[in-house]
Amino acid sequence: MKAPTDSRHPLHFGDFRGYLLGRLAGVLAQYGMMTVLGWQAYNVARESMSTSGAAAQLGLIGLAQFVPLFFLTPLTGWVADHFDRRNIARLTLAMLMVASALLAFATYEGWVSLPLIFGIAAIVGIARAFNGPAYSALAPNLVPRDVLPNAIALSSVAWQAGMIIGPALGGYVYAMTAWGAYALASGLFAVALGGMLLIGPVKQPPRDTSRHPVRQMLDGLTYVRSNRLVLATITLDLFAVLLAGATALLPIYARDILKVGSAGLGHLAASPAIGAGIVALFFSFRPMRSDVGLKMLAAVIIFGLSTILFGATAFIPRNIAMEIGIGALVLLGAADMVSVYVRQSLIQLHTPDAMRGRVSSLSQLTISASNELGEAESGFLAALVGPVVAVIGGGIGAIVITLVWARLFPELRLARTFDPPDLREADISQEKAK
Repeated sequence: MKAPTDSRHPLHFGDFRGYLLGRLAGVLAQYGMMTVLGWQAYNVARESMSTSGAAAQLGLIGLAQFVPLFFLTPLTGWVADHFDRRNIARLTLAMLMVASALLAFATYEGWVSLPLIFGIAAIVGIARAFNGPAYSALAPNLVPRDVLPNAIALSSVAWQAGMIIGPALGGYVYAMTAWGAYALASGLFAVALGGMLLIGPVKQPPRDTSRHPVRQMLDGLTYVRSNRLVLATITLDLFAVLLAGATALLPIYARDILKVGSAGLGHLAASPAIGAGIVALFFSFRPMRSDVGLKMLAAVIIFGLSTILFGATAFIPRNIAMEIGIGALVLLGAADMVSVYVRQSLIQLHTPDAMRGRVSSLSQLTISASNELGEAESGFLAALVGPVVAVIGGGIGAIVITLVWARLFPELRLARTFDPPDLREADISQEKAK
């Protein structure tokens, strides 16, 4: 990766280039592996279960990854604020590399089973619980303060691009060879580990030894509760994506509704990547500078509408249903990219360095709750009322949540730029007085 000539560009700094390489490769591998885990668990379950029973396995896969994260969140944020963030990321990447290699070997040899898949899913959840806060809190330590906004934007783009492209990549490779998808994930985790090894020593925030560690673990929650803008952005994503979990049910749509098989799953999974990639490319040239809160709210509403449209492909003639479904998912990915870009930038720029690990762990918990727990909710709901009702109802719920949040948190709609909140206090007070 060649550094730009602009000395104030984030990619001018070698440590950040290593970080960005590790970020992109790690997220590509992580989300690609998660998609393959769900697809493989569904196919293995369908050999001995009904469609509704197999759909429940998709929910359990998400739950297996979320439960470790839920219980470990207070600890992982504190660890990221008190130990070398580079070493935490390196250790967890090595763990993920070995876990994906084990699944590749088991699939190749033909002895993969549901217990093994669920066990690896739990290991992935544990590794992510420690990896996420360390990665997120590390980025601001690698560039000067005045370069930080651009660095956060690039990191957010890499994270979102990997989160969207990873499932598509995993789906396509799985369609060619199941064990190869896991082998690819293992190789990408190795690349991510190499990127992290390129980062030299960084300045760590001072350790607080005056208070009990448990009280320090609670500081992140206290900070988020006191900062209403951060609270609004975190919780909006939590509830909106928790409800609109269309991507969690892609295996069911690919196999049983659209009847396009594993190759079709790859196309469907790639569709959000196209939308997200277009938006990410746009932001790399034209960063968002105005009305960031309103644009986030609009993006989540579009996300919900796109989810509804995708769900409705079950009622569309078969000869055009796939094309409409792909278009809906492209729009969904674009809207999600806008939301993530705004959320990550606001959280990082409004959090002190000594608190970033704990706040990042809470942000990761809500993201995981909206993704993995959302997968569990979508899988269980699909088993109860059917996948079509689950997807369409989730899209409607996301829109309702957005409208409620716009009313409850004027701080969000009045967030014109990524500047600190105190620059907007007067506007917010006037809005509340109305």
